[in-house]
Amino acid sequence: MTDSALALDHVGLCARELGPMTAQFAALGFSLSPIAQQSGRPTPDAPVELYATGNRCAFLRHGYIELLAILEPHDLKMGRFDNGLGKFIARYEGLHILAMGMDDAEANLARMRRAGIPIPGVAHLERPVDKPDGPRAKFSRLPYPDAPEGRLQLITHHTPELIWQERWMDHANQAVALTELVLVSAEPAVTAARLSKLTGLVIEPRLAGGFLLRFPGGAGVAGPRAPAMETRVSILAPEDLPGTLPGIAIPDLPFMAGFFVQTADGNAAVRRLLSHLPLVELPGGGLMVPPAHAAGAALVFHA
Repeated sequence: MTDSALALDHVGLCARELGPMTAQFAALGFSLSPIAQQSGRPTPDAPVELYATGNRCAFLRHGYIELLAILEPHDLKMGRFDNGLGKFIARYEGLHILAMGMDDAEANLARMRRAGIPIPGVAHLERPVDKPDGPRAKFSRLPYPDAPEGRLQLITHHTPELIWQERWMDHANQAVALTELVLVSAEPAVTAARLSKLTGLVIEPRLAGGFLLRFPGGAGVAGPRAPAMETRVSILAPEDLPGTLPGIAIPDLPFMAGFFVQTADGNAAVRRLLSHLPLVELPGGGLMVPPAHAAGAALVFHA
């Protein structure tokens, strides 16, 4: 057990409506889990309550992609908690959630408090797996309070076998691992320092500009069958973005611009399935799906 982050666990895309997002990701060759309405404790000492938000996810061998939206506008009128989604999509629709896997929530909470992060305690979240009255997936989270970059959090899965199910991990595009997130900031050094405090990891300079946060990996941390592999977050200044994700417009800063997904077949299936899309060839063989076709974020498939 450790008191630092071990792996990139998942990224989350947020929108006003779930349907268009899920249609785009299904068209990109992802198998998606059923719609699940979230519930949890709005504050650490509050009772569990039903939230207004719900998701569908693309579970990979390592990590996953979350698609999150308000399920019914009526839920907001009833006063149900929107889990912070409203303030995210008021800025832009796209990537707003960066979750990093840990294996000891209490040890990380103590470390974060020693680092001066004013975190009230471990936040709990749960949701049904596939049926409202069926098994429930449960998580413990340590979100960085009011981070301007979006929801930056550490997470532990208490029921990983319930969500990483084989029936949801067979993707036509052969996606197998979430490997990197790209974050753009007007003050990349400040953002990098915040991520270092949250994760307990050392930030290093990035050769192409900005900073790099490397996760050492841990078997089973980002999925019950996840290998121990390095994953990363790149923190860039706006002028560094075109060299990594060309042609991406920045709607606001800070901005989670895109993410990288490894495929099992060297992108052969992606080239075949997505030949009708304006894919961008990147140095090193990566294929970038423009944000207009991936719910507001650049998605790079790589070998």
